Amino acid sequence: MTHQTFPLGRIAGIHLGAHWSVLVTVALFTWVLGSYLTGTAATAMVWATAVAGAITLCAALLAHELAHSIVARRNGIRVERVVLWLLGGVSELSEEPRDARADLRIALAGPLTSLGIAAIAFLAGAASAAVDPAGPITAVLIWLAAMNALLGLFNLLPGAPLDGGRVLRAVIWRRTGDRLRAATSAARSGQVLGTVLLMIGIAELILLGHLGGLWLMLLGWFLQSAAYAELTVAGLRHRLGDSTVRDVMTAHPMAIPADWSIATLLRSDAAASGHRVFPVVDDSGHPIAVVAWSDLAAITEAARAATTVGRAARPLPAGALARECEPLGDVASRAVLRPNLDAVAVVDADGRLTGLVTSTDLVLACDRSALGLPVRGGNRQTGFPSAIEERSMP
Repeated sequence: MTHQTFPLGRIAGIHLGAHWSVLVTVALFTWVLGSYLTGTAATAMVWATAVAGAITLCAALLAHELAHSIVARRNGIRVERVVLWLLGGVSELSEEPRDARADLRIALAGPLTSLGIAAIAFLAGAASAAVDPAGPITAVLIWLAAMNALLGLFNLLPGAPLDGGRVLRAVIWRRTGDRLRAATSAARSGQVLGTVLLMIGIAELILLGHLGGLWLMLLGWFLQSAAYAELTVAGLRHRLGDSTVRDVMTAHPMAIPADWSIATLLRSDAAASGHRVFPVVDDSGHPIAVVAWSDLAAITEAARAATTVGRAARPLPAGALARECEPLGDVASRAVLRPNLDAVAVVDADGRLTGLVTSTDLVLACDRSALGLPVRGGNRQTGFPSAIEERSMP
């Protein structure tokens, strides 16, 4: 869901974006705030203030997530971006914290930022009340203070994927030294919390007839789903252990130049390679996309000579780039690899392609690890000579 975004710029070198569903959130906040402000000023002023307040609250949500990302970067973790969506925001980190202290600092950064914004909004509201106690500006500031305080405290509830779940994970991890146990406990706590919110929402909707129960039901369902995903990822990391990308990748894979025509590709060694997914590279050897045979099948035969591979290929998501030394569990948890469609491009320090990891590689690594076998079995076959070397082909 969070991949369908529009950019909002950069702060501290971190890319910011918003999913289209955030417009629903702005509309909902505007409606709630407009109803709350009714009678404080003229209708036009009320709704203008409500829109401004709703956008300000979304900016506060962004600040909450940005705080996580900034602290993560200071602890040596690469941040892909921060995205706002229907239920708040998410910081897309490329890897997990390496120790419990970093985990705790990153988790607390967001709620503390929200509580700090709440304090500032409350002081501003108190100052505004001295001038215009019944005005819409005062009411909006008090509302923002209450909403940010609620955001900060709610996120401290002890259940993953909430920040409180991260705090719980960090505490258990630090006390026991067992990261798997910590992650599992936090995820199970999140499942319980999601169930409680779901039941409260159902009760509010049925017994009281409040439509706000639908929001609690949606939030509870999301927490349950996300907590289940956390359990799955924790098990995946445990099975893969200390394995790195280097252990499972295909070294020196066949790379397809982006400026090749599809007709040229079909006449190259790629057609006889037996591979189904290929990385696409630019003139410098940097992977920029991935292409599968199914992507090319959609191009008519008449258009294949004039259509470049770069146009037919799918851009590589940021999470589909990895280094050889990265833990395989980190890559597996962030990259969604569909069989015969997607792949992770492995790059060196200069960003040039050195290897490829497919969904088959990950599944095989998990299966072998579950059986107590090394994730790498025997002598791993490398790819065919890179298609970059065949640019002279007609």
